[in-house]
Amino acid sequence: MQRDWNEELQSCREFPHTTPQERILRDRALYKVTSDFVDAAMSGAIGVISRCIPPINPTDPECFHMYVHNNIFFSFAVDADLEQLSKKHADSSSKIGSTGSLRSSSEKAPDSLLHGESGIPNGEKCDRSSTMECHVAMESSPDVSAETQLGETEQATYASANNDLKGTKAYQEADVSGLYNLAMAIIDYRGHRVVAQSVLPGILQGDKSDSLLYGSVDNGKKICWNEEFHSKVVEAAKRLHLKEHTVLDGSGNVFKLAAPVECKGIVGSDDRHYLLDLMRVTPRDANFTGPGSRFCILRPELITAYCQVQAAEKPKCKSSEGEGHVTNDSPNITDVKEDTTGEGKDTDAEGASPPTDNSESCKETLSNPDALTEFKVAGSEEDITEKGKATDAQEGASPPTDRAESCEDILFNPNVFTEFKLAGSEEEIEADEGNVRKASLYLTDVVLPKFIQDLCTLEVSPMDGQTLTEALHAHGINVRYIGKVADGTRHLPHLWDLCSNEIVVRSAKHILKDALRETDDHDIGPAISHFFNCFFGSSQGVGSKVAANSVQSRTPKKEQTGHQSSGKLSKGQGRWKDGASTRKNQSSFMHVSSETLWSDIQEFAKLKYQFELPEDARTHVKKDSVIRNLCQKVGITIAARRYDLNSAAPFQISDILNLQPVVKHSVPVCSEAKDLVETGKIQLAEGMLSEAYTLFSEAFSILQQVTGPMHREVANCCRYLAMVLYHAGDMAGAIMQQHKELIINERCLGLDHPDTAHSYGNMALFYHGLNQTELALRHMSRALLLLSLSSGPDHPDVAATFINVAMMYQDLGKMDTALRYLQEALKKNERLLGEEHIQTAVCYHALAIAFNCMGAFKLSHQHEKKTYDILVKQLGEEDSRTRDSQNWMKTFKMRELQMNAQKQKGQALNAASAQKAIDILKAHPDLMQAFQSAAIAGGSGSSNPSVNKSLNAAIIGETLPRGRGVDERAARAAAEVRKKAAARGLLIRPHGVPVQALPPLTQLLNIINSGATPDAVENGETDGVKEANGHPVNGPADAKKDQSTTDQEGQPPVGLGKGLGALDAKKPKSKTKVAS
Repeated sequence: MQRDWNEELQSCREFPHTTPQERILRDRALYKVTSDFVDAAMSGAIGVISRCIPPINPTDPECFHMYVHNNIFFSFAVDADLEQLSKKHADSSSKIGSTGSLRSSSEKAPDSLLHGESGIPNGEKCDRSSTMECHVAMESSPDVSAETQLGETEQATYASANNDLKGTKAYQEADVSGLYNLAMAIIDYRGHRVVAQSVLPGILQGDKSDSLLYGSVDNGKKICWNEEFHSKVVEAAKRLHLKEHTVLDGSGNVFKLAAPVECKGIVGSDDRHYLLDLMRVTPRDANFTGPGSRFCILRPELITAYCQVQAAEKPKCKSSEGEGHVTNDSPNITDVKEDTTGEGKDTDAEGASPPTDNSESCKETLSNPDALTEFKVAGSEEDITEKGKATDAQEGASPPTDRAESCEDILFNPNVFTEFKLAGSEEEIEADEGNVRKASLYLTDVVLPKFIQDLCTLEVSPMDGQTLTEALHAHGINVRYIGKVADGTRHLPHLWDLCSNEIVVRSAKHILKDALRETDDHDIGPAISHFFNCFFGSSQGVGSKVAANSVQSRTPKKEQTGHQSSGKLSKGQGRWKDGASTRKNQSSFMHVSSETLWSDIQEFAKLKYQFELPEDARTHVKKDSVIRNLCQKVGITIAARRYDLNSAAPFQISDILNLQPVVKHSVPVCSEAKDLVETGKIQLAEGMLSEAYTLFSEAFSILQQVTGPMHREVANCCRYLAMVLYHAGDMAGAIMQQHKELIINERCLGLDHPDTAHSYGNMALFYHGLNQTELALRHMSRALLLLSLSSGPDHPDVAATFINVAMMYQDLGKMDTALRYLQEALKKNERLLGEEHIQTAVCYHALAIAFNCMGAFKLSHQHEKKTYDILVKQLGEEDSRTRDSQNWMKTFKMRELQMNAQKQKGQALNAASAQKAIDILKAHPDLMQAFQSAAIAGGSGSSNPSVNKSLNAAIIGETLPRGRGVDERAARAAAEVRKKAAARGLLIRPHGVPVQALPPLTQLLNIINSGATPDAVENGETDGVKEANGHPVNGPADAKKDQSTTDQEGQPPVGLGKGLGALDAKKPKSKTKVAS
């Protein structure tokens, strides 16, 4: 039995929602119905594009066919003016119907079915503005080709579906009682774009021409108006910052509207009021007013942020007149929008990403530059503080506050800068246009520079094209401004590469979609593999004979394209289409070579994004990241194997496994849980851990009831819970919550998503806090692998992860490995960010700490001095981080001076002791002979033969030890004589040493026991140098252990007490001294 999607959805919206439990049940029902609708729309769209579902108007041209399947209305088509242009200007062999640009199906159904004109597509009635633009353009430049004109309208209609989805979502979030919207989803598949909507009740049965109560179906020629409907629209308009204004219809009648003119208010057979065709819920972008830019509108995030800034400025303007009001609070606006990345991100005109729900931006740095030596969890306290401020600003703009009342005064007329006639006075119209211009200037003069600054300071750190798109949308920036972002980040290689690669991928996506649209089912695999080989390799077009015919067939078109206008269609799109006439013999995709494809990409980038790709962009593109990004945007699945992307043809047909639909939708979010999370972040920023834990736990429970466990918002709650437990010292609980987030991100976002990589990084930090460093290092290596896959090895987040890995190896005592990671991180940051960036200072400080652990205090002081110089230049001397660095520098300097003083004191003491011992031995030759004999006889039992050699050298008057003593043969001869005497049983006189020599012997032993020889001092210095080169330093406990082991292993010779044993223990003591 088929489900009635519209009835289910609207019934769920009518659920009571006064108590929290009622709101949870309502949100759960809405989420379930909408998710099921999106799944059904995906399968239905695949059937429509594959021609498995018959149209309801089979007599119309194919491009205007409409479909109803599973109670879902599908449509994909071009505007009627494209058909007219094709008749006038295209060749008889060219077929425009398959170009696949689309109009919103909500326009088609009401237009054609309301007026009983099922044979006439709604595009003829609903998009007269595009028709007028194209006709004007044709009259002014008759030499412009049909391709260019078609391209302009195609791009406009491509964007209109995105805008319609944004508008539908905005009205759903406004949630005005009695005003309804249809369920909607956009599916991109095989180059076609299909709009799926729930069926409007009664629209498919009988004549419903009297059901239109509000708006216009013929582009303003006739406008309908109803007071009851208007009151509901006005209520929604206040929440969306739309102004109630007056317009004129074609007959000169004045109507008061609070919505775009082309919207349609219809009463269904269920007596509900439906508002459709919401392409312009926000005003038009005043920076783009030329032909082909009719649907270039401002993002809702920008409108909200601009209104908040203006509301904050009003009290200031009252107290001090004449002050500027836009630029004063410019830093605040991006902070306000930091946390709202998900708003509308799925509805971008260019960013066709897989369906994901609202989430925060992916800025999850693994090391915090504000606390240089400690491990910090991604989203540290200072980050939370900033987000808390942002939330304060957002709450300050919420309806219950006074600021919201002044914010509501800032309203925009959605019909300015359009072809519709406004009925107000000239002053009012100019004021409305001025408001829109100010908002547009605010975007270019404040938001864009602040966003570029945040990118440069790593406040915003996107890893790939998807996270860059989310960051742009979070700040209210349309993707069409990505060229300006790239120009502003030319001095930072990783940002320049990221922006230019995203432009390349988006341009290639349009060209590839055009190729797929013209490709038969059995040629999809060869078409994609050939495109990839042209894109990444150096493939040449095949079929020269057919290609020559294709060139002849498009010669008339080339003559018409003598003067190309500023249309949005590149020659590449036409080139992929031109072979349609020869498709029966050989597919047109085989005619394109690498050179022509890249020239088309460069031209498209210049037309669409006002960005000139360098001539060598083909060689500098990051191929791994680009192919991943392109496959995500088009829905291509390729085989997992190692590709030689430097070869001429790296891809085979068998490598293309599947082509999947890419969906944009408006699945609702749980407002109850969202408010709890925002409040919890404020509590966490203020250090109120128990309150924050309670709020996050409650939000987690609500989200699990509404969305189920596998949802991105649930993962966010788990991350915040892990953060709270981490700060509370509960490492085991933090690891449990972080593990949940990791599992959810892997399943919802994918194994290679940057958020998944950061989840692994956070997991590693928690394990390290639990002293499970080996396990932490395994998670860190996984995070590094995923980060390098999504962004490539050259990214500041990779360098930050290197610092964390180095600190873990440092704790394990592997200083050589730690130093290699730190030096590599320093190289990356100096190359990517510059020698005076704060992240570079972080690397210098980490190196200083490492050298400090090795006892190389001089090197520590040198590196910390560089850290301090950078921080002074970037932050000033009064910043807390600068003062911390200064304190570290003083500490390192003090330790260096202490170590030098100890060395000098030890050298002086040892020299005096050695000289005194030498004088005693020279005064008593018998004692010297006894020492020599004992040293030779007990040499095998001594653990340090160098001590005996140094004694020999000292006895014969040498101040520095040398390799061998010159009297060794004499000593050996004396020892042999004594051994023979002992073997014969002859007794050696115990009183061989005179009685008066005993006090000098005791005195000599005391000197030996209390001091160290110059050899021992030299050995200690050598050990210090070795440890500075990377060997671990034993702590005091280890030194004691080593000393006791040495005492047990090598006992001193009989008759000499513990003198030589004490000498042997000096080496570990020297280590202890260095460590202290």
